Amino acid sequence: MTLDEVLASLFPGGHTLERGEFGIVHGVGGAEGGPIALMGVVDRTPLSVDGALRLASHVLAVIDKGGNTPILMLVDTASQSMTRRDELLGLNEYLAHLAKSLALAAALGHRTVGLVYGHAAAGAFIATAMSMQVLAALPGAEPSVMDLPSISRVTKLPPEQLAKLAKSTPIFAPGLGPMFAVGAIAEIWNVEKPLSGQLAMLLQQSATGRDRRDQVGLTREGRLQAARISQRVIDEATHV
Repeated sequence: MTLDEVLASLFPGGHTLERGEFGIVHGVGGAEGGPIALMGVVDRTPLSVDGALRLASHVLAVIDKGGNTPILMLVDTASQSMTRRDELLGLNEYLAHLAKSLALAAALGHRTVGLVYGHAAAGAFIATAMSMQVLAALPGAEPSVMDLPSISRVTKLPPEQLAKLAKSTPIFAPGLGPMFAVGAIAEIWNVEKPLSGQLAMLLQQSATGRDRRDQVGLTREGRLQAARISQRVIDEATHV
């Protein structure tokens, strides 16, 4: 689906969307439960220092208005920008600033939902989609933290071995299926049905604010240890 098609299905009652520089968009979508703040990085644009700052400013603007307006992050980005300029300026710090802005919004009562409808990779994927309280995707989306050749360079494991591991262990595999299996993606939406209803249901489910991705990954048998380890940390910290 194109961005226009996604927005038409999400907000049949209408929406506004302003396309800015650096692939950043922002606006407002009309929904039965009230307005939803729209923002994101689109058109498969790499997320740069400038883009991360612009996107964080839109998040902070929602916070400044007060209330508890939900935030919907639309994601279709190649990856973080890898230009010399961005690296020298410390792109990682700008991505962290964006992630922390989203965490602040969630802590102040703004439900945050991500929607990957195209490509999403590496630091750009983490600082946008994965920094939301809950994440949905459309069929055909291409999310990944790192592709297998990159994992091979980092781990020093042969690509052939990683390809074999990826077939049985989702944490080694990029793509929509593995991301769903480990619990990173809560739902894969049905594009044959209106996306507006599916968004409304997801907003209701995320109202508790509790991060259940580790438990979801365990249920789906894609991430078997995270829930147990996190619960042990909680028990130790609370002396249970």
